[in-house]
Amino acid sequence: MKMGSAGLVSIFRNGCRSLSAPVSLLRMLTSIDASSLHKHKKSIRKSTALSCLSSSKRHLSCLSSKGDVALIATTTSVNGYPEYHRLLPCPSQNGPPRVEHLVVSEGGHVLEYICKALDLPPLFVNLIHFGAVYYALVCPQPPPSATPEQIRIFKEVTAPSVLSKRASIKGKTVREAQKTFRITHVDQFVEAGTYLRVHVHPKRFPRRNTTFYTCQFLFFFQCNIIETCIWTRCYEIDWKSRIIAVTDSYVVLDKPAGTSVGGTTDNIEESCATFATPALGFSTPLMTTHQIDNCTEGCVVLARTKEYCSVFHGKIREKKVKKLYLALTAAPVPIGIITHYMRPVNIAPRLVSEDFIKGWYLCQLEVM
Repeated sequence: MKMGSAGLVSIFRNGCRSLSAPVSLLRMLTSIDASSLHKHKKSIRKSTALSCLSSSKRHLSCLSSKGDVALIATTTSVNGYPEYHRLLPCPSQNGPPRVEHLVVSEGGHVLEYICKALDLPPLFVNLIHFGAVYYALVCPQPPPSATPEQIRIFKEVTAPSVLSKRASIKGKTVREAQKTFRITHVDQFVEAGTYLRVHVHPKRFPRRNTTFYTCQFLFFFQCNIIETCIWTRCYEIDWKSRIIAVTDSYVVLDKPAGTSVGGTTDNIEESCATFATPALGFSTPLMTTHQIDNCTEGCVVLARTKEYCSVFHGKIREKKVKKLYLALTAAPVPIGIITHYMRPVNIAPRLVSEDFIKGWYLCQLEVM
């Protein structure tokens, strides 16, 4: 099959790796009957529904003052969480979601402030290095479920008489000042009135065997790669051995299953781009040009320059790059093109429709 741009095809014609499906994987899948998979799917749906229900209860529920901090807490008390020590080494499993929302009432260094406000040790506030802490000059609008106390404090810190005294937001509209940005340094100064969002439990990638039979995929441009979905600690991977090709503009990496290409909202440290950079001895960080799912293994293209990022994005827009997946399924899948339309809004959840809607993106999957 002809695919990709000329540049992409050429790198695989010269020394492309070809990996076949592990025999153990094929034996495992052939030993699983459709009825057991159907039962497993039901249990997954049930647990997912329960998870969504419980997570929906974690909206901001109270806004209170704590010493020199105006703290917007979740329904779970800070004291209800386990004792924190440090983020590394990687935990054996992911902790429950925890996002804390703070409004600074006395300026200072962000590291010291978070430690004091959330009673966390400095080593754990390596969260800043993970990219798990965000700020906005002005506190965003509370959700519809906000309590009267939340609304009171929000109005107090965003009153025009208060905002007019803050030199940092002069020349900005309130909406502009409410945009969030990632904190990049532990010594960054945060002034009174600044909003902080702290992802105390960032998504991690511990070693964990799963039974997601829907995640055995093959993603390739011109090489055959397949592996079971096994979450692997990114610190244990020989990243240099996963490099397929290196040029002056880009690197092609065989992404291991269970890793993130460019990081998540709350974890930009444990990603393919971050680990592949030192593995190749590069001083300039590699940049992501596209994404594939965490549980998918296969080729990803990482740019060495901003210019090539633009070039590759242009190839995607011009449909010169294709992603081919090979999925092992429990039942036959109809051959042909599956079509749906997606709302052109880059905010989760992504809304899709089987019917044509003007202005929505056309999405097609060809089953071959």
